[in-house]
Amino acid sequence: MIHPTAIIDPMAEIGEEVEIGPYSVIERDVFIDEGTKIGPHVVIRHGTHIGKRCQISQFASIGEAPQFSGYKGEKTLLQIGDRNIIREFVTLHRGTVKGGGKTVIGNENFIMAYSHVAHDCQIGNQVVMANGATLAGHILIEDFAIIGGLSAIHQFCRVGAYAIIGGISGVLMDIPPYTKAQGDRAKLFGLNTVGLKRANFSEETLRALKKAYRIIFRSGLTLEKAIKQVGEDEIAQTPEVQHFLQFIQGSKRGISR
Repeated sequence: MIHPTAIIDPMAEIGEEVEIGPYSVIERDVFIDEGTKIGPHVVIRHGTHIGKRCQISQFASIGEAPQFSGYKGEKTLLQIGDRNIIREFVTLHRGTVKGGGKTVIGNENFIMAYSHVAHDCQIGNQVVMANGATLAGHILIEDFAIIGGLSAIHQFCRVGAYAIIGGISGVLMDIPPYTKAQGDRAKLFGLNTVGLKRANFSEETLRALKKAYRIIFRSGLTLEKAIKQVGEDEIAQTPEVQHFLQFIQGSKRGISR
């Protein structure tokens, strides 16, 4: 059902069984796939593509121009996958030409009230952003990560798969996958053991990750020597340990310790 007070540009593409609430505004060059529900007073700007069966709550601002002084009105995109929950007052911005032209949000994410995703971010699948979580530009969030409420992440940082960031944290460097971090200059506090158990990781995998974490962050070795030691250990055959190492080796901002 589309409410009669909604304003929808004729050039917008609206799929079957899409619901659009009172006073929402849908601009040109917007695509909304089947079964998605748009609440009242939502603004969806041009260049936004939304997948199937998403839920977008009242007063959300979707696909606004990037907050980047070099943006000159170029055509850029916000791409949102399927079955995402986007709560009230969330702000999601399009990409910039300099950053690749696209902000991407995957599938089945839960983005809670007042959260912000800036230009050129790449968010995976089943990520949780609690109330007021804020991403600066060019951030990568891997699958199943959790970002605590009122946390802020610096531009160009990465957060690895299954990592959890505690509330009211300031993240200035990369957070490795499978770990937990917190603080106004976020530091690591071991593995996200509870989250990994809930995700049904095997005991063997947990032991391998714990050993890798101890060697890299608690052995006193230089990072280069610690990575080498893990790579020569039998635990390096574990896919999750391989991902853990590759993420750390690929860091450009540095790793939170």
